[in-house]
Amino acid sequence: MRWTIKPKPESHKIEALKNALQVDEVIATLLIQRGIETYDAAKSFFRPDLSELHDPFLMRDMDKAVARIEQALEAGENIMVYGDYDVDGTTSVALISSYLRTRQDNIATYIPDRYDEGYGVSYKGIDFAHDNDITLIVALDCGIKAIDKVAYAKEKGIDFIICDHHRPGAELPDAAAVLDPKRDDCKYPYKELCGCGVGFKLIQALAEREGLGLQDLQVYLDLVATAIGADIVPITGENRVLAYYGLQVINSNPRAGIQAILNQVKKTEFTITDVVFIVAPRINAAGRMKHGNYAVQLLTEQDLTLAEQFAAEIEQFNLDRREADQDITKQALIQIETNKEQERLTTVVYQEDWHKGVIGIVASRLTETYYRPTLVFTKSGDKLAASARSVIGFDVYNALEACSEHIEQFGGHKYAAGLTLKQENYEAFKQAFEDAVSNTIDRKLLTPELKIDARISFNEITPKFYRILKQFAPLGPGNMSPIFITEDVLDTGYSKKVGKDEEHLRVVLKQPNAPTFTGIGFGLGDKIDIVSTTKPFNIAYSVDENHWNGEVSLQLKLRDLNTW
Repeated sequence: MRWTIKPKPESHKIEALKNALQVDEVIATLLIQRGIETYDAAKSFFRPDLSELHDPFLMRDMDKAVARIEQALEAGENIMVYGDYDVDGTTSVALISSYLRTRQDNIATYIPDRYDEGYGVSYKGIDFAHDNDITLIVALDCGIKAIDKVAYAKEKGIDFIICDHHRPGAELPDAAAVLDPKRDDCKYPYKELCGCGVGFKLIQALAEREGLGLQDLQVYLDLVATAIGADIVPITGENRVLAYYGLQVINSNPRAGIQAILNQVKKTEFTITDVVFIVAPRINAAGRMKHGNYAVQLLTEQDLTLAEQFAAEIEQFNLDRREADQDITKQALIQIETNKEQERLTTVVYQEDWHKGVIGIVASRLTETYYRPTLVFTKSGDKLAASARSVIGFDVYNALEACSEHIEQFGGHKYAAGLTLKQENYEAFKQAFEDAVSNTIDRKLLTPELKIDARISFNEITPKFYRILKQFAPLGPGNMSPIFITEDVLDTGYSKKVGKDEEHLRVVLKQPNAPTFTGIGFGLGDKIDIVSTTKPFNIAYSVDENHWNGEVSLQLKLRDLNTW
């Protein structure tokens, strides 16, 4: 890893904020690094308020979307809520359908089959709507590029409202309304909403017309927080407010489906990290291994006993997903080593029988291993389908755009995308992708970067310091857990490798005239040689709590260590 220490803010700014908030220099530094330079900005950061959410009608086409839905409700039209099979899509469908059912009963939901229909709006879904006399489809987390499909629906007398957050193409679908803050002509102040976030803005606008306030909509925020965590969007601005209140709902009064998932683990308080690693994988497993309808059914169920039955079913899907993911990752690693693929600047692997539902997870694992822009392909009907993942700082979407002559269809984000292509184009695409990356990537991006927020000594790690750090939550992109560096630490002689394969490192470290701290470094077992000498070394870490035998103590969560 390459350690990059963030520039220290100007001393007069640190001093001013330190005095205004009555905090120490390190806390003031961390806040200014996050763009928080005044007392009021800090108050908003530490105490987010729903009043800080933007007016939903600032979003382009919101007035059209609300008018079309109100028209449908007044006329008793059949409405279908359509969303993708991932967490963002299924939570969005649960959100909008739950809200609309408070207004009328004839609300259908539709999740496409990952294997039969693929990603996004499908002709099969439109045909289903037509066969069931549905005249309005609200599409969530998809649809921004569904130009032909929206036109097909229009021929059948079906209107679309698109609620998406992916990058639009040059042309927008001819829908009744297209809500997407990433539209070039959309002046909405916050651009980083997830699909469920855009859905929430829609119900905020509908509720406003109904005379309801944000307090009436808090019950839906457990879904929004789950989508924010799962979709890895920045936890800044509106996302931070929505995640903050969504976590309050998750911890106090979540919907039956989320409560049923939480009941499967032994925890009492849940953070956004728990949402990412406990709730999201289980919701995702439904669409990966079986069908996304299972997730919507779970998230809209109001009876806890039934929800627990659905959650148990989904937990089995999750176990199956985990097994498939491990097997395919092993096969992919063998393929890479055998073909010496690791010598390239990209990782592109293919096997026709790999499970389409887990290739995205496998792509993430391979990116962690080789730290290269990565594509994992499998057979999907008569075509090949792939999931793409990237390294921090490199836009894989742009790289795919440069190879578009070889691709049938693609879409996604800077760091994650999906595509399909014809089998005969695979080798040409693979070389084109390697060339596109080679010609544009800064080579230093191929070494993982560890961004350090501040240098501190062990004397500065106090219970008060940690209490303030805890209030930086919810953490995530744009507001990551602060990483510190402490130099010239020494082993007390009690450090050792731990874990089943001794892959982790448990350390007990000291500095002169300072408290001793215990730390854990996951996956750092091979660095024991640095620790076990009598020479001082440097550590990069975040500060965490260790709960053991009813006692709570501060510990260091090691990210890396070196001797410089």
